[in-house]
Amino acid sequence: MTEFDGLPTLNEPVAIAAFEGWNDAADAATAAVEHLEQLWEAREVTTIDPEEFYDFQVNRPQITLVDGDTRRIEWPGTTILTASPDGAKHDVVLIRGTEPSMRWRGFCESVLEVCHSLGVKRLVLLGALLADVPHSRPVSVSAHATDPGLVERLSLQPPTYEGPTGIVGVLHQGFADAGLPAASLWAAVPHYVAVAPNPKGALALLRRLESLVGVTVDATDLEDAATDYEQQVSRAVELDPDVQAFVERLERAADEQSGRPDPGSLPSGDVLAREFQRFLRQRGEQP
Repeated sequence: MTEFDGLPTLNEPVAIAAFEGWNDAADAATAAVEHLEQLWEAREVTTIDPEEFYDFQVNRPQITLVDGDTRRIEWPGTTILTASPDGAKHDVVLIRGTEPSMRWRGFCESVLEVCHSLGVKRLVLLGALLADVPHSRPVSVSAHATDPGLVERLSLQPPTYEGPTGIVGVLHQGFADAGLPAASLWAAVPHYVAVAPNPKGALALLRRLESLVGVTVDATDLEDAATDYEQQVSRAVELDPDVQAFVERLERAADEQSGRPDPGSLPSGDVLAREFQRFLRQRGEQP
């Protein structure tokens, strides 16, 4: 692990993490964390040395130009940043990187070591998966947690998935084994536009994250990008009758599945209050 000189002292921080690759369909999860980095002016405090965990023939380093002249190599890896969101009762640790190629247990131990040094009390992992869902409907976000109190408060259902997992699943279990509460949020994004970044999925993750972490996220830019995304995809779908028919079938299936809302799934009072405050801010008024 490579550290800067001294780690900051934080106020009961919550960690939020996302990783590029298998866990990050259409870049939705990492885009959500990147938005938080910029919004909260997060400060980089440490990185995890990539040498032990990455196959550089799979995740190749990138050459970039600094000031259009100086060449610099950027290595794949994991960066840890800290932030103090306005109005939040605790600080936040943001973890963003690329899914490692090897030695996952050692990688998880490194992440745990950093989180322990920073005094992290809880970890929230963000992920996105490809699914048979239409781009024109609200993004479904599933959640599960290891903390029984959090499971009860948010009425979470225990996961039933069995099969291959990524670093998000392994890190989730690693925190649980270490006795630290962990939660995971997964956004389902349409598989037929998997190659395009999906700001709508990132926005859905952030909205669910608000109630989970107890923060308010100004996502005006993502809201605008999500609207543009949906309109652009809709125009592209209309150009192909076969794709349009397929999407219409997905829309009917989604509408039938949604049905009437479950009272237990309705937003709580604090979520509604945050939504109203966000509405006033966007109008330039004070709540």
